[in-house]
Amino acid sequence: MMNSSSACPFGARPRHRTRLVQVGGVAVGAAAPVVVQSMTNTDTADVLGTAMQVAELARAGSEIVRLTVNNEAAAKAVPHIRDRLLALNVDVPLVGDFHYNGHKLLTDFPACAEALAKFRINPGNVGAGTKRDPQFAAIVELACRYDKPVRIGVNWGSLDQSVLARIMDANAKLAEPRDAGAVMREALVVSALESAAKAEEYGLAGDRIILSAKVSSVQDLIAVYRELAARSDYPLHLGLTEAGMGSKGIVASTAALAVLLQEGIGDTIRISLTPEPGGSRSQEVVVAQEILQTMGLRAFTPMVTACPGCGRTTSTFFQELADGIQRYVREQMPVWREQYDGVENMTLAVMGCVVNGPGESKHANIGISLPGTGETPAAPVFVDGEKTVTLRGDNIAAEFKAIVDDYVATRYTRKAG
Repeated sequence: MMNSSSACPFGARPRHRTRLVQVGGVAVGAAAPVVVQSMTNTDTADVLGTAMQVAELARAGSEIVRLTVNNEAAAKAVPHIRDRLLALNVDVPLVGDFHYNGHKLLTDFPACAEALAKFRINPGNVGAGTKRDPQFAAIVELACRYDKPVRIGVNWGSLDQSVLARIMDANAKLAEPRDAGAVMREALVVSALESAAKAEEYGLAGDRIILSAKVSSVQDLIAVYRELAARSDYPLHLGLTEAGMGSKGIVASTAALAVLLQEGIGDTIRISLTPEPGGSRSQEVVVAQEILQTMGLRAFTPMVTACPGCGRTTSTFFQELADGIQRYVREQMPVWREQYDGVENMTLAVMGCVVNGPGESKHANIGISLPGTGETPAAPVFVDGEKTVTLRGDNIAAEFKAIVDDYVATRYTRKAG
């Protein structure tokens, strides 16, 4: 019997990057684990509202959080947001997302520059014409002054038109011109690489640069990042831009990122989901974690395996139990993480009938096989492959949670202090 948590070491994959960038104490690149990040959607000028959302994202597991810094009110608010977070005992690195006026805001509000752990620059809208290079240089010089890393983030919705025009002109002169999609992808890669080279010319160290080149098409994203990985050694930030809402956004992001991550491409990820009406922004963090964990790259919270149900499982109880257990372990993880080492590697199984129930339960650290239609109303529980107890009656959910709690308390090492 082999528990799924021990199938392979988390983080085992080929890595293309050798440069390591420190973002407020979080390591990105080289052999460091793939980092999960997210972005707020509050008005940054709303100090309390933004601080509370950052705290929610951080507690959900976001290791870096990006803020829009688009005007003077937002720039003034950033250091106060940082102070609020520290008062809440939330020490997550904050990234400033700058477009159009970043050079001015960082110059006029030094406290903002100091409070941020990283600056994000979009080469496509840092400035037009003769203003572009001086304004880009100004942000880079400020990053050097305050010792901040920079993400150079190219986006196909705001691609530098001068780069695109140059690539198009060169393509037109080829004996066999490439199609428009290939030209666009090349322009994205060139914009990112040329901007990184300029940043180094202006004095920013190579180990202070992260690159991204975001698109909203799965196949284009894969192609662009393969090129970036082949032609550079900077850490890469992965994510579809405008991934979408609900299952569409989740599926598209997973389809693109799983391919790249499996190839060793990508050092930090963000899932750009459109929240459901009234939904939590932290869903994007959960999806990012689940992509990494289901691929065996990192562990964040105990994973719950559950059968889909069939004609043998007319009762919905196993579905309700699986949902309840999954929510329970995610809610408990902040407490368990503080108290025990390794709980995030625990695996659970909630199965609905005798066909695969006992077998699947034996593969998990803790598994329960609930009775299907016509089966004896009993639910055997397996712990590390061995049957330990059979649950019956109306209190199965509470009793199973108690078994989980006991397993955590007795099988994982309690942290000192």
